Amino acid sequence: MSIDPQTLLDWFDANARDLPWRHADCTPWGVLVSEIMLQQTPVARVLPVWRQWMERWPKPADLAAASQGEVLRAWGKLGYPRRALRLHTAANTIVAEHGGEVPADVDTLLSLPGIGAYTARAVAAFAYGRRAPVVDTNVRRVVARAVHGAAEAGPPSTKRDLDDVEALLPDGPDEARAARFSAALMELGALVCIARKPRCDDCPLFADCAWQKAGRPAYTGPTRPTQRYSGTDRHVRGLLLDVLRGTTGPVEKAQLDLAWPKAGQRDACLASLLSDGLVEQTADGRFALPGEH
Repeated sequence: MSIDPQTLLDWFDANARDLPWRHADCTPWGVLVSEIMLQQTPVARVLPVWRQWMERWPKPADLAAASQGEVLRAWGKLGYPRRALRLHTAANTIVAEHGGEVPADVDTLLSLPGIGAYTARAVAAFAYGRRAPVVDTNVRRVVARAVHGAAEAGPPSTKRDLDDVEALLPDGPDEARAARFSAALMELGALVCIARKPRCDDCPLFADCAWQKAGRPAYTGPTRPTQRYSGTDRHVRGLLLDVLRGTTGPVEKAQLDLAWPKAGQRDACLASLLSDGLVEQTADGRFALPGEH
């Protein structure tokens, strides 16, 4: 089964969210920043931070000129702060090797530090209108249901997933139409074909959906355990970074110790932050964001 491109595109035209990185005046750099920020982070949390970043650093050269500490502080509570450092490193490479312009083709985008298969294809498609299969969790779920008749996509497989979506992209020389189809497929998974309680009555693919035709069978494959956050190492790392973001210079270890009561876990998380380059230790034994001492 295939998905009728025009049906999905008509739905997208009528229902797509008005997001600033989709506007015609958004630069490829703005799209790249949005894609990095949106990884594992909801749109509602990304929107205000993205706007602040684009006002402060509208071009790769602007971000490249900032210190790592400034970048981490501006990242705030988006989570997974290594993304901020990867984006900073990518900006430096874009300036040094690409004249300050975000590359347009997938292979060159993949050569940028910290840019993986999904992000490279998303930027090529959404910033430059290139024909490229873009696969995220939402897309995999739509394909699983509408094409394969399964309730869930199961474990990811990069080649299989890319091949599935590549086969669905509309044929013809109009690459921009294929790029918009990719965006529509993702939007359908985000708004209608959601993981729990999918809004099937509102789905433009309802009549031809393989999962509906099969009687909406339950998923029987392997599942991932529900991830908790409170008390995890990621939580503690965030608390330690919050202390440093709330200061203007290095702090004593005793100040970091107040962030979390379990000394063993706290010290292990601090060590991992040092190893990841998210925190630096000064010559006198204090701690700071990188470049801020």
